[in-house]
Amino acid sequence: MSEKKNIARAAGVMGVATILSRIMGMVRDMVVSRLFGAGFATDAFFAAFQIPNMLRRFFAEGALTSAFVPTFSEWYTQRGKDEARELANVCFSLLTAVMAVVTLLGIVFSPFIVSVMFPGFQAEPNKLQLTILLNRLMFPYIFFISLVALCMGILNTVRHFFTPSISTVFLNLSMIVCALALRGWFDVPITALAVGVLIGGVLQLLLQLPVLYRKGFPIRPRFSPGHPAVKRIALLMVPSVFGVGVYYLNITVGAILASLLPQGSVSFLYYAQRLFEFPQGIFTVSIAQAVLPSMSRQAAAGEIDGLKESLSFGLRLTLFITIPAMAGLLVCATPIFTLLFMGGAFDYAKAVKSAEALFYYSWGLTFVALVRVLVPAFYALKDTRTPVLTAFVAFLLNVCFSLVLMGPLLHGGLALATTLSSFFNMLLLLYYLRKKIGPFGGRSIMSAGSRVLLATLPMSLVVYLGTQCLDWSQQGEKLLKGGVLAASIAAGVLVFLAFAHLFRCEETAYFSAILRRKLRR
Repeated sequence: MSEKKNIARAAGVMGVATILSRIMGMVRDMVVSRLFGAGFATDAFFAAFQIPNMLRRFFAEGALTSAFVPTFSEWYTQRGKDEARELANVCFSLLTAVMAVVTLLGIVFSPFIVSVMFPGFQAEPNKLQLTILLNRLMFPYIFFISLVALCMGILNTVRHFFTPSISTVFLNLSMIVCALALRGWFDVPITALAVGVLIGGVLQLLLQLPVLYRKGFPIRPRFSPGHPAVKRIALLMVPSVFGVGVYYLNITVGAILASLLPQGSVSFLYYAQRLFEFPQGIFTVSIAQAVLPSMSRQAAAGEIDGLKESLSFGLRLTLFITIPAMAGLLVCATPIFTLLFMGGAFDYAKAVKSAEALFYYSWGLTFVALVRVLVPAFYALKDTRTPVLTAFVAFLLNVCFSLVLMGPLLHGGLALATTLSSFFNMLLLLYYLRKKIGPFGGRSIMSAGSRVLLATLPMSLVVYLGTQCLDWSQQGEKLLKGGVLAASIAAGVLVFLAFAHLFRCEETAYFSAILRRKLRR
């Protein structure tokens, strides 16, 4: 099988698994909102979950993966399966020991960690204590998910993608089942969700081990800290930890500052982030993953003109997808929340507040997406320093904007601060990349973006008029609401495609060709 077919197959498998995972995550959030609403208990849970989840992004799926996979791939390719198997066992054993210590420290020092990260909770001792309890219950999740990330790196190297990609579904299923079945077992019902997180982490790890065995990588204890590859991985992790950490600190700073705002603010931001990340996870990441191999190959061959062409196409494709998606989120924020979340403990007022955060986040959808495509261009050119520096500047701007805007706009100001910092991060990346490789089709990119924007305006009007047919503040009538929202979005998509064709957007023909191939299959 050719390398292109391998990449296409891997992207297809991961894409299907990502969509399924995102859907299950949405179902999970719907269950949580119905059962627990947005307030005292959910603020405590989302704050407590933020800590191990941040470490997961910061360490397990960030620095560890980016440092381990290249080294293990080289070992596997150049030294054979036996040497790679030994390296896998060494890394698994060392990581188990390190993460056991990290987990123990996290549990012991949980009161200090929670107090520092969420200072606003100190004014409510009961909320602070609940957050500490939930954090202690969920902290071992980082132990299991770190080992899962290592297993994922091994399996992806041997071209097995489905099991690692689908494992997140089991976390969502575990949280849903525990929330529904165990909430009556605890004095504070939301404790069942924390138990679900812990069980989900165990299930994710157990899912990987049999597949590793079948692929010829049975896990055995093998302690060898002096292994030459271990030192290389550790050295690679240092810049990766900083770069990845700065990015995810931007996500976390909003939750920390939200603890100083009125009750429910942490939850409103969480729910909005989940919906904001839905199109990002499905579309933007796919484009970034698709364009990186081409740019890396062209950079290695010295084909800078080809790299510029690939980058320009990736940016234009991103604009074609994210500008109408951004407009759709802006127009449909309240209808989406009332349809998916309103009910039970989650009333219309909470839906409106969550929609407000989504509204401010949505303005930054295109900026965040463009950053996701621009950063791989630097990696293809073997420049890891510039993205880290621009991300750090964006983090500082995010903190400053948050402190200024959280007063007048409350949690909406924190969301807007994230959007503004993403905008400046995008500008800095564009500036330094142009300085590095010269012009890469800026006029054609701006022209394409302008045409997409023009096609988006009538689409937005159609969707807005369609959603005004109902009073979204009323409870019930889910089928009617779902039908109206789906029809409005479908009509908007058709209008967008018609006007995009009218304005001669090249990307329309590209997507039409993909659709025709899918229909033939």
